Amino acid sequence: MRYGAGLLFLLLAMTGFSAEKGKLLYQRHCAACHGDRGAGGVGVPLALESFQSSITDRYLFNTIRYGRPGRVMPAFKRMTDEQINAIVRYVRSFTPHRKLVLSSAPVRGNAGAGKQLYRKHCAACHGLDGEGGKGTGVTFSRPRDLPIIAPALANSGFLRATTDQMIKTTLMRGRQGTPMQSFLKKGLSEQQINDIVAYVRSFEKAVKRKAAEKRVHLAKGHRQPIIKVKSGYDMATTISNLQKAIAASNYKLIRTQPLEQGLVQKGRENRRQTILYFCNFNQLNTALAIDPRVGLFLPCRLTVVETGKGVYIYAINPSRLAELYNNDRLSRICGAMRDTYLSIIEEATL
Repeated sequence: MRYGAGLLFLLLAMTGFSAEKGKLLYQRHCAACHGDRGAGGVGVPLALESFQSSITDRYLFNTIRYGRPGRVMPAFKRMTDEQINAIVRYVRSFTPHRKLVLSSAPVRGNAGAGKQLYRKHCAACHGLDGEGGKGTGVTFSRPRDLPIIAPALANSGFLRATTDQMIKTTLMRGRQGTPMQSFLKKGLSEQQINDIVAYVRSFEKAVKRKAAEKRVHLAKGHRQPIIKVKSGYDMATTISNLQKAIAASNYKLIRTQPLEQGLVQKGRENRRQTILYFCNFNQLNTALAIDPRVGLFLPCRLTVVETGKGVYIYAINPSRLAELYNNDRLSRICGAMRDTYLSIIEEATL
C-alpha cells in the first residue's frame, strides 16, 4: 500500500511538472503571437472551442514541428518530441473541448469539380491558389482584411499536419468565432465538400514545385548575407557613379555620409568609409505594410570602403534577411530589392 501511494504521488508530481514545462515553453516560444492563453494576435487564436474540437493532437504536434513555410509560423525542428507534446498538452488546457476522433481514410472526391467550388466559396479568404489571407505578420496597430487571417492551404506545413478527414470536418462544421462557416449550412452536399477536400489536397503538387524552385533560387547565391563588389574606380568616382545610378533607378538619395558619423567625434570619421542612404517610398510603404520589422534594414543603403586592395561596395542582402521573417510576400519584395542593389552597383562599376 505504501509503495502504491508513493507511485501515485510520483505520477502526480510528474504530471504537474509536465504541465508547468509546457506552460514555460509556450510562454517562451508561442505567447508573443498567439497570446498568453491562446486568445490570438499576430497568430491565430488557439483557445476557440470550435478550433480545439476540430483538430487532433497530432495536428498541433506537426504544426509546431513543421511550421508554416512563408507564413510567419516557424518550424521548431530542434525541439524534442517531449517538449512539443508538453506544449500541445498546455494548449489543450485553454478551453474545454470535445476530443476529435477521425478516420485515417482519405476522402474521395473530384478535384476538378472541387476547384470550381473552391473558387466560389473559399478563394475570397484563402486566396485563389491557396496562398492564404493577406496580412501575415502585421501587428495590432495595422488593419486586417478579416479579424482572423485565413490560413494558407497550399502550404507544405499545413498539408503535412492535417488529414483529409480534418479538412472535411472543418468544412462541414465551420468554426464558430471565425469567418469560417459550415458548408453544409451554406447548402453544399457532402459530395461537394469531398470535392473541395480533393482539390485542396491537390495543392501538394504545386507546393513541391515551389519548393524545387526555391532550392534553385538559393543555389544562385541569394542566401549570401552580404553583397560585395569591387569597383574599378577610385573612391570619389565610385560614390558619384552610385549617386547617379540610384537616381536613374527611380530611387531618392536621402544622404551620403561617413559610415562613422555620430559614432565618433565630428571631424574624426574615417573618410575611406562612406554610406549612401536611398529610398523608393512606394516600395518602403508596401514592405512595412506587410511586416513592420522590415524597417530594421530600410531605407536602402550601400557602403563604399577603400582598402589597400581597392574600393569595394557592400550591401546587406535583403533576400537573406527576408528569410528570417518567413513571409513569402515580403521575400518577393526583398528579392526585387536585391536585384535593384545589383543593378545599381553594376551601373556604377561598369
